[in-house]
Amino acid sequence: MDFKNTSLKYGLVAIFLHWIMAIIIISLLGLGLYMTQLPLSPEKIKLYGIHKEFGVLVLGLVILRVIWRLSNMNPLLPAYMPNWQKLAAYSAHFAFYIFMFAMPITGWILSSASGFPVSFFGLFTLPNLVQSSENLRFLFGNIHQFLAYLFIATILLHIAGTLQHYVIYKHNLLRRMWP
Repeated sequence: MDFKNTSLKYGLVAIFLHWIMAIIIISLLGLGLYMTQLPLSPEKIKLYGIHKEFGVLVLGLVILRVIWRLSNMNPLLPAYMPNWQKLAAYSAHFAFYIFMFAMPITGWILSSASGFPVSFFGLFTLPNLVQSSENLRFLFGNIHQFLAYLFIATILLHIAGTLQHYVIYKHNLLRRMWP
């Protein structure tokens, strides 16, 4: 298997980035839904710290992913796919990149506005992006939550589209992103 993408299939680097980020992002979305329902406690504070650390990791990985994507060809969608499906696939992928940047950045702003630092696994602390502000905390808390729900919906559509091609149409599109 090639490290780089070909016109028919993603390479090992793109596949690794896709699946590791999918696991982390889905876990972060689930953790976010869970921890926000908890009463204030040491456990909740610990979970918020873990959530933020992995959120910073996602931001770093998406930067690497964009660099890799821009320096490689992308496999072409099959000619048998109708144009509306190609548009849906391209739109979903574009939305994923927006979410992968917007979620960590809005979370970072939310933490800054809340007066809580964002650490990267204790290795370093990110600078605050804004001053502590209840208004900004409320605004970016709502934005972060709204984006999370849109992200979840987009992920579900992506999975549904993939399964539709694999199960109903018997297309092997899934193989393109499988090692």
